[in-house]
Amino acid sequence: MAERKFTGKHALAVFVAAFTVIIGVNLVLAYSAVKTFPGLEVKNSYVASQEFNTRLKEHQALGWEIRAEVKGGLLILHITDQSGAPVQVAELQAVVGRATHVRDDFTPDFSFDGTAYATPATLGEGNWNVRLVARDSDGAEFAQRVPFYVKG
Repeated sequence: MAERKFTGKHALAVFVAAFTVIIGVNLVLAYSAVKTFPGLEVKNSYVASQEFNTRLKEHQALGWEIRAEVKGGLLILHITDQSGAPVQVAELQAVVGRATHVRDDFTPDFSFDGTAYATPATLGEGNWNVRLVARDSDGAEFAQRVPFYVKG
C-alpha cells in the first residue's frame, strides 16, 4: 500500500476549513447579538448623566423600596416607604419584559389593593424586568428597573 503524503494542498484545505468554521461561528453569534438587542436605555447618555445626581436625590428623599414577585398568576409590585409601610403612588407607569429582547414586553395595568400593586401575568421561566416610573402626590418622579426571576 502506498503511503499518502501531507502536501501543501492538504495544509491549505485544513487552514481554509478551520478559518471558515471560526468566521462562520462569529457571524452567527454577531447576528444573534444584534437581533436580540432591545435598544437604547436613554436617548442621550450625556444628558442622562448630568441629571443623574438630581434624580438620585429625589429617589433618596422619597425613600421607596420596590420589589417584584410572581404569585398565583399575578405579578405583584411592592412599593414601601422607609418604615416598610405600603405606598400608594399618584401615578404608575411600567413596562415588563426580558432583559435581552423586547419580544415579550407588555404594559401591565397595575391596581393597588391597599398593600401592593398587582396585575394578572403569565410569565415564562427566567429573568424579567419591570421598568417603572412612579410619581408621588407632589409630582416627584421615581424611576427604576426592578429585576426578578420566575421559577419554572
